[in-house]
Order: sequence, then structure tokens, then C-alpha cells
Amino acid sequence: MPDDELLERLRSFHQDAFPQYRDQFQSLVSQGQHPTTLFIGCSDSRLVPYLLTGAGPGELFLVRNVGAFVPPYDGSYGHHGTAAAIEFAVLNLNVSRIVVCGHSHCGAIKAMYEEVSPEAQNLQRWLELGREAVLPVQPGPEALRRTEQRAVVLQLDRLMDYPMVRRRVLDGRITLHGWHYVIEDGEVHVFDVQSGAFIAASKAQSSSTGHYPPYVEHDGQILED
Repeated sequence: MPDDELLERLRSFHQDAFPQYRDQFQSLVSQGQHPTTLFIGCSDSRLVPYLLTGAGPGELFLVRNVGAFVPPYDGSYGHHGTAAAIEFAVLNLNVSRIVVCGHSHCGAIKAMYEEVSPEAQNLQRWLELGREAVLPVQPGPEALRRTEQRAVVLQLDRLMDYPMVRRRVLDGRITLHGWHYVIEDGEVHVFDVQSGAFIAASKAQSSSTGHYPPYVEHDGQILED
């Protein structure tokens, strides 16, 4: 027996799990993928999109990065896989939902309040994508929670700068979903545009933001036109 845990898991998948989904995967090959949801989530190992949503193979188009950040459409951060994935999901896969999912105890959010190693040049630049969400206070638990949620709304705003996203949101072909997953409670809190707040999924009326106006403040406060 090889002393390799990952190899054992690969073999277990092929022998035990895959047969249960064989027909489904073969259909996804022959008919192609048609996911309904683009899920932009943090890379944190405690965030498991398939567990949260109950989705199966072929349902989610996943994009994960540090902080669940969305780079600007204008290319000011260079060529980026997240931007390319957004365009591909919308223009090629015709997804009808886009989820931005942050979470509690996020290392990326905490790092914006701390010094980052000078060797981590890419990380330093990447964290700037969440900088507008940072509060001018000491980063206690409540401030970090608020920053995590503000960062989610900031990314929703940035998604609306993608012309193919904006068109489809405004004409109803795509809904936006801003989520904050509280790891220790196992509950997702859903951003609601009308109330300007994150509402626990157990009490929310919808998983989406609702009608998304052009101008929303990054802490969830609605700005009047």
C-alpha cells in the first residue's frame, strides 16, 4: 500500500464514488456543461460550495481566489483568471446566477489590517481589491465581520462594471447573490439591497440581492440617486 493519502483518495473516488455518478458524468461529456450558477468564493478550505448549496456535478461554475475578490473589468490589474472566468460564464455558459461568497474569519480580510510579507508582492497588490471595505478602526471581531460583508458588496458593485453582467442584471437574465457564510454557525447571510443588510438564510425571503440598483454603498447602505 502506498504511503500517499491523496493517492488513496483518488483510488477511492474512482472505485467507490464515481460509479454512483457515472451516467451523470457521461451525460455532461456528451451534452456539455450547462451550469446555472457562477460561484465566486474565497479559497479558504472551510468554504465548501457544494455542501453549502447542495449542488451536484455540472451545476456550479466555480471561481475561487483569496478573499472572493472581483478584479476591475478595465484590466487595470492585468490579465486575470477571475475576470476571464466571469466573461466565459456569462457569455459562453449563459449562467443565470452569480454568487459572491465571503465568510467569517477570513484571512484575506484580516490581512488588510496587518502587514503582509514583502515577499508576497502579488498578495499585496491583490488585497488592494478589498481595501475600500476596510474600516478606520482596530480590527476586532465586529469590525472584521463588517469588513467581510462590506467586501462582498464591493465585489457586487464591481461585477456591475462588467458590461455583459450589467446588461443581463438590468434585463432580468442574471440575478446577483451576495453571501456571507458564518463558519461556526453553518449559516449563510444573504445581502438584501432593499434593507441594506445581510439577513440569515433561515429568515431571508430570497437567496439573491433583489433588484440591484446602480449605486450601493459598500457597507450595504443604499444611496439615493
